[in-house]
Amino acid sequence: MPISAVDAINPAFTHTKQQLLQPFRFGQWARLALVGLLAGETSSGGGCNTSNFKIPFSRHPHSPGHVVNTAFPTHLPHHAAWGVGLILFLGLATIGLVLLLLYIGSVMRFILFDSVIARACHIRAGWARRRFAGLQLFIWQLLLIAVSSVGSLVIIGIPLFCAWTFGWLTLPREHLVPLVLGGALFLMLLLAFLLTLGVVHVLTKDFVVPQMALENISAFDGWRRLWSWIKAEKTSYAAYIGMKIVLAIGAGVAVAVLVFIVLLILLVPVGAVLAVAVIGGVMAHLTWTVYTITLALFAGFFLVAAILFASSFISVPTIVFFPAYAIYFFAPRYAPLAALLRPLEPIATPPTPVPPPLPRF
Repeated sequence: MPISAVDAINPAFTHTKQQLLQPFRFGQWARLALVGLLAGETSSGGGCNTSNFKIPFSRHPHSPGHVVNTAFPTHLPHHAAWGVGLILFLGLATIGLVLLLLYIGSVMRFILFDSVIARACHIRAGWARRRFAGLQLFIWQLLLIAVSSVGSLVIIGIPLFCAWTFGWLTLPREHLVPLVLGGALFLMLLLAFLLTLGVVHVLTKDFVVPQMALENISAFDGWRRLWSWIKAEKTSYAAYIGMKIVLAIGAGVAVAVLVFIVLLILLVPVGAVLAVAVIGGVMAHLTWTVYTITLALFAGFFLVAAILFASSFISVPTIVFFPAYAIYFFAPRYAPLAALLRPLEPIATPPTPVPPPLPRF
């Protein structure tokens, strides 16, 4: 029989404790931290005037009578074509990186589901198995992003166009009442729209992904089936969303406190190393060149990546608990998932009757 949102908490908590602590495996914990981070299950010298800042020009001897320029060419930033090209390159690179991370996160969502079901995390095998399903989820998320972008533009653009047409923006003091009422209505519509998108995202990863993983169907087919189930049990799914919000707030506060304490401890030695590096660079008379800027960017990237991974490592219990909570709530309502959690016991065959012994003569 279907269980309530409250009843699913205890089995999910027990599942999380057994998977992570009985026994504790550091390798699995680290893999789950990486999968959860990519799947999205978890959450600068002195006296410089930026108005006339120029990258210094340094020269280093290479051979007698010849010098090698290691600084950024100072004449290039003054060319408009170079600036436009750089902006286009950075924009395309950013879009490409976002799309790549979105696809990786889509595949990792299925790997996380498999890891909770199997109580073991295998990233390489899961990637080979779930690439196609991840691509389907990736397409669904692209469409959801497109819908959210268009919807946001409509919700924001129409009120601004109306306010500009009626002259409310040119003389705001004379139209305070319509501006206040219109702004309140605008904020309510925007909040309702964003809340709807958040619910769709949560229901997709909690209840559509299991259908895609177990039956190899598309996200659209999974949503059609899920919508019919939601209409049949509106109260149960509404209670699930409400309970998950409450649990997420509680878990978020607890994890945030732990992350703050651990990062505060880790940032002390990291800050000391950075201070030594900065002081050493100043004493060595280093300047901002292409090499030093690139080195600083890579160092900052690895530092941010290390902080994110450390935060995800601390959040592993929540990374496992919330998918398990969705699984135990959904399993009684979805037979293929229930079969994975509680496989049928083998049918016991009746013992073969032993013939009575032959009479002795």
